[in-house]
Amino acid sequence: MILLKLFWGFFVANILGYGGGPSSIPLIQEEVVNHYGWLTTAQFADVLAVGNALPGPIATKIAAFVGYQQAGWVGLLVTTLATVAPSAIGLIVLLKVLDRFRKSSAVKGMSLLVQPVLAVMMIAMTWELAHVSYTSIGIWHSLGIGAVSLWAFTKGKIHPAFVILGAFVYGGLVLSGILV
Repeated sequence: MILLKLFWGFFVANILGYGGGPSSIPLIQEEVVNHYGWLTTAQFADVLAVGNALPGPIATKIAAFVGYQQAGWVGLLVTTLATVAPSAIGLIVLLKVLDRFRKSSAVKGMSLLVQPVLAVMMIAMTWELAHVSYTSIGIWHSLGIGAVSLWAFTKGKIHPAFVILGAFVYGGLVLSGILV
């Protein structure tokens, strides 16, 4: 029964995740944290951070982690299939349709209408993860990490993987009390 739940949870999140990883992450969070309770919000934030630091699609890495945690190697395979299948099927079908109706104003309008929905979903997830950060490490550490990250992305032009790695080191050395 757990394999069916794993498949369905990730399949639903990824079939509805129009636009790739950024749009499916809040849906995965809803399934993994709120619906099935496989992870807490804090654990999901940790998995998301580690997944962002590794190369490749984020949704697949989250699925593999949760699948393995819940049902071992079979769970990993089931969740990975559930994550990849909607994209593969959708890509094949949509490319055929979009190629045929490429110049249609309806297709262009639908694409434009989805963008605000994705923005709201990302803001909601960011708010929830920021709350977890605030409650676990405090306001000053959260704001400091946020400010340094913003500078690193915008002014420093530093790759996100290195920023995430820096946050890991900070958390491991400073927040754990090794350098305090």
